[in-house]
Amino acid sequence: MQAWPPAKSDTVSFHLSLRMIEIHIPSAALKKRQSRLRWTLMLIWFCASFGPGFFARDLAIEIQGWPLYFWMAAQGSVLVFVAIVVVYAWLMNRWEAQEVAGITKRDERSPLHEPNGHD
Repeated sequence: MQAWPPAKSDTVSFHLSLRMIEIHIPSAALKKRQSRLRWTLMLIWFCASFGPGFFARDLAIEIQGWPLYFWMAAQGSVLVFVAIVVVYAWLMNRWEAQEVAGITKRDERSPLHEPNGHD
């Protein structure tokens, strides 16, 4: 049975940092690119989800005994959706990293920044 309060070696220490968290607010150009990407991917998603249903009779080709429109509805739409999510995540991460890198470079060139490390 351990005594209370625990011995010095049993305690867990932690640091409390009072530094402010830097929150990046996206620029208007980045917001416009994000919005354009979002709408483009939503249009692709809409076409992949509902397009095969509208043209199902035109896709009356059979692949290994299954109609092509059935495969498109059951498999193709899911694969397109997964691809859309991957493309969206990759582009957003890339664009945001580029913007943060540009801000960092701009801050390093500012006259307020002292290169000797003293703030």
